[in-house]
Amino acid sequence: MTDREQVIVEFFGIPRQRAGRAEIAVPPGMLSDVLAVVERSCPGLAGLVEAGRLAPHYLLSLNGIRFDAELGQDLRAGDRLLLLSADAGG
Repeated sequence: MTDREQVIVEFFGIPRQRAGRAEIAVPPGMLSDVLAVVERSCPGLAGLVEAGRLAPHYLLSLNGIRFDAELGQDLRAGDRLLLLSADAGG
């Protein structure tokens, strides 16, 4: 599978340190499934999902356009998911 056929999950700040990499390519699917793949591939990010919701110390941005944590939404091939710390400031 090429990157255009997958979802690219980019890590910023603390999530990047915990993941040990800048990004990962995963198969498209429901956001909850994508995050499960991320947790399996990057053990330092275990606990992304707590009680069926995104853990409160993380933020997700879909394609850099909107912040969203609806775990039931479908991500399509070519989407980019940005994972940041909720306490990231600027």
